[in-house]
Amino acid sequence: QELIRQGEALKRTEQMVDKMDQDLKTSQKHINSIKSVWGGLVNYFKAKPPESKPEQNGAPEYYANSRLKEAIMSSKEQESKYQESHPNLRKLDNSDNDFNKADLVSSVQRDAYPKNQQLRAYHQKIDNNLDEMSSGLSRLKSIALGLQTEIEEQDDMLDRLTKKVETLDVNIKNTDRKVRQL
Repeated sequence: QELIRQGEALKRTEQMVDKMDQDLKTSQKHINSIKSVWGGLVNYFKAKPPESKPEQNGAPEYYANSRLKEAIMSSKEQESKYQESHPNLRKLDNSDNDFNKADLVSSVQRDAYPKNQQLRAYHQKIDNNLDEMSSGLSRLKSIALGLQTEIEEQDDMLDRLTKKVETLDVNIKNTDRKVRQL
């Protein structure tokens, strides 16, 4: 959830940098108009840029990674089931109820377990625990893959943002120098 929030913040930051770049270009035009008559004439006859949102320079709309969103949704759906079955989160019951579970095993599965009733119940319990572990590991894997993809996308966004900020910094310094020369 925090990673998604950070991605949205990065997107807003990138949009603000794009807006600053567009404002800087407008100020350059004004400086050229003030600097010379020729610059004023060029700006007068030059087509006015459309008053729209700033160019994105390759920055697509930000949507959190679908793999991460699916993993989070899946994890939330399985959370209650997980809490019910987790040994530390459920009420421990060491009564014979665990041993009665072996009676529910089909005859096909029953042949796979030893003939001893208690040993069969323990094998069934171990199998159930392994199934729960497998489910938990599968959930963790999907979350980890979603996080990896989201981090890679945000890393690309940070690289783009860094380049834009460096360019903007150079342009601001040039504009400041031109203003001081006036």
